[in-house]
Amino acid sequence: MSNKGNHPKTIGILTGGGDVPGLNPAIRATTLRAVREGYKVIGIKNGWKGIISIDPSKSFDEQEYCFHLDEKAVTKIGRTGGTFLHSSRTKADKVSLKDIPDHLKGKYTAEINDLTEEALTNIKYLGLDYLIPIGGDDTLSYGFRLHKEGIKVIAIPKTMDGDVPGTEYCIGFSTCVTRTIELTHELRTCAGSHERFLVLEVFGRNAGFSALLPTVGGAADRCVIPEHPFNMEHLTALMVEDRNNNPSKYAVLLVSEGAHIIGGGEVFASHETDNFGHKKLGGVGEMVGSQLKKISPKFNNGKEINIINQKLGYLVRSGQPDALDSIVPTAYGNLALDLIAKGISGQMVCIRDGQYGYTPIDAVKKDEKGESIKKVNVEKFYDTNRYRPIYQNLIGDPMLIMTRD
Repeated sequence: MSNKGNHPKTIGILTGGGDVPGLNPAIRATTLRAVREGYKVIGIKNGWKGIISIDPSKSFDEQEYCFHLDEKAVTKIGRTGGTFLHSSRTKADKVSLKDIPDHLKGKYTAEINDLTEEALTNIKYLGLDYLIPIGGDDTLSYGFRLHKEGIKVIAIPKTMDGDVPGTEYCIGFSTCVTRTIELTHELRTCAGSHERFLVLEVFGRNAGFSALLPTVGGAADRCVIPEHPFNMEHLTALMVEDRNNNPSKYAVLLVSEGAHIIGGGEVFASHETDNFGHKKLGGVGEMVGSQLKKISPKFNNGKEINIINQKLGYLVRSGQPDALDSIVPTAYGNLALDLIAKGISGQMVCIRDGQYGYTPIDAVKKDEKGESIKKVNVEKFYDTNRYRPIYQNLIGDPMLIMTRD
């Protein structure tokens, strides 16, 4: 359905939260389709920070946080990682005083400020008929807020953790799983050469998909996830058993950053919080590794087993997208344009039951703790005694098995 011949509609695109491979293919696909059908497209830089930092007293050409997108601007970006629109973890209705844009200083004086009024003013200034935010549940939850304020929003889900509710697939997840498997296999040579435990910490604040799926793919002997606290001694016994059963005398453990020992809590790298109220997690892998080493003599004839400890971190979200994160974002971008052409808004594009579709954007709602409600179905997919995935009775499950909420 072409928009040519009509008054040209204007679409805004932004990316928020952490970067992942697949964002640029989504921007590229959306822009190419839109421009060819007669829409104007505006790229908004730095996510929700950009939308509140536009200064409507200036001309468009003077703006730092927005620019026109066309075929020339996006043609080559589809094969690159990250987001060329840049990103931020800003939440426009919870902006700290120190982060107030310069042209608004003096207008807002509270420690935490709701700048939704500025976001709405700037959307009107840009003449946006539709806004396409690409992000995780934090980014899209503010998209839902704008939808309730009357803005026409079509959301595209992105997160390497795979935990956005309402969809079986989020941009970035496949590359994360692929990188985790590849890097783990690379590190096996070190673990085997020294007959050690290989302990790898991976992302996953509230959901363990990014540890569980690589384990399904053969990356690790065991994994511990946020959804189920683990017993350190029992885990050590299992790891010693795995090591002794391996001719190369090593064993591999994947640890989600949000995992915790029974009776313990999350391990934080910093107690500072972002605008969404999240403290930075990190360090649980090192803690688990040191405990494995300490307890290992109990199950290894009194002999201590050394550790190779590695935090995979940003390595699994860097670089170019894999095949799935090149294909799905392209489909998502075109699906967003399908909805816009039909005059539909307030939706998030998604994959449900293995098919492309869309769902109301309020699917990104949080639980009473402000956490994503999409988590691993422990009873069905996680053996809480063996600390391993369960993969049986899969008839009717999605391709990525455990990612349906």
